[in-house]
Amino acid sequence: MKLSCRGVLFDVDGVLVDSTAAGETAWRQWATEYGLDPDVVLQGVHGRRSAETVRLHLPLVLHGPALRRINTIKICDAISTSPVPGARDLLSSLAANWGVVTSASPGLLAARFAAAGLPPPPVTITGDDVTRGKPDPEGYLRGATGLGLPVSECVIFEDSPVGVAAGLAARPAEVVGVGLRAPAAVAVRDLRGIRWTGNGLRLPHRLRRSADEPRARRRSP
Repeated sequence: MKLSCRGVLFDVDGVLVDSTAAGETAWRQWATEYGLDPDVVLQGVHGRRSAETVRLHLPLVLHGPALRRINTIKICDAISTSPVPGARDLLSSLAANWGVVTSASPGLLAARFAAAGLPPPPVTITGDDVTRGKPDPEGYLRGATGLGLPVSECVIFEDSPVGVAAGLAARPAEVVGVGLRAPAAVAVRDLRGIRWTGNGLRLPHRLRRSADEPRARRRSP
């Protein structure tokens, strides 16, 4: 499968790096420290900026220290981050025509990229760079601007429902879901076999998902 584009924008967690376990462990610890139900807190953390999660669960007077605390816990746990299969090879096939759009803070992004052994992105949009987090498309629109391209000439890789919604709202050339639960018309299990061709991306046909495939078959075992 060939996707024509001039640039590529990636979400980070669940797309380029596998940080799910570390992130959930960090939020569980944070929730316990603040007397919250960890299962309730975890329901809405994926794809959302930490500041927004903190605001959902704590009074205003605690927002500052609580946000600093979760950022500290996450960075300390970042050492366990690993690359998503195929991420290193895909990024090495790209030149300077890619960037990341993440809800993470700059410090957490740097820690997870270093732990996963991934190269620094040519363009970086973090949660600190936007006024509205995902599912708002602001981050992806800023990312395309950073590449010097219209977003309509970019392909976006996302994994979470709010992230896919943000990507679709930006109106790119295509949104590719990463992971079998990503709610996108085209999805891949991971990034293995995906390569830059010079004027787009080539995806192994066996990894393409039909838009009308029964949802039950999209779930991981």
